[in-house]
Amino acid sequence: MTEPKITQLQPLPDDWQRALAVVAHPDDLEYGCSAAVAAWTDAGREVAYVLATRGEAGIDTLDPATCGPLREREQRAAAAVVGVGTVEFLDHRDGVIEYGSALRRDIAAAIRRHRPELVVTLNHRDTWGGVAWNTPDHVAVGRATLDAAADAGNRWIFPELAEQGLQPWNGVRWVAVAGSGSPTHAVDARPGLDRAVRSLLEHRTYIEALTDQDPKTYVHDFLTETTTATGERFGGTPAVAFELFAR
Repeated sequence: MTEPKITQLQPLPDDWQRALAVVAHPDDLEYGCSAAVAAWTDAGREVAYVLATRGEAGIDTLDPATCGPLREREQRAAAAVVGVGTVEFLDHRDGVIEYGSALRRDIAAAIRRHRPELVVTLNHRDTWGGVAWNTPDHVAVGRATLDAAADAGNRWIFPELAEQGLQPWNGVRWVAVAGSGSPTHAVDARPGLDRAVRSLLEHRTYIEALTDQDPKTYVHDFLTETTTATGERFGGTPAVAFELFAR
């Protein structure tokens, strides 16, 4: 039986202090939810980023050995714009991330290190709203993040983590999925939208390879249109949407 589509989005819970965002590539968070991140850090909350890859296979005209370090630098600069100082890379191979115990263990380890109450990831479903096919990397990392939120609290799964000093963490209360075709909650994008634009613009090398448009126009229009469209289901307020899973 198909569940009815939620027409009005609820405010994302804000009674938390630490969040960990786990995605596959540099720019995934800037295209997805950096306006929300800016609002969170403004409120004094701690947000850290973990990326499975360095995006080294993302630009056809750059070989991976050159592209990876460049995209890492752009990601760190993008994170700094929205108040995030901790950016970690797991060094899985871009384009061929495999869902499985190794990926779950790496993400569970990150959750144990950072001890978040809120975990954020990107769309783990096969499509973007039933319109465009999702990439295997996004599916693998999103799915593994949902599983790792539970793995992080079970001492008998990946016991080697405790041996490394990473004790179980059962404090994850929610996993929020950005870019979902079935959102349930949202965050007001207005306070952080300008910084979200500047944050995405830090990925200039990738954007210039992606489009012939002026980067500033492309980024401004993309983020304004997506947050405005979400706002139609959030009382008319431009917003970033999430599908929220409670634990």
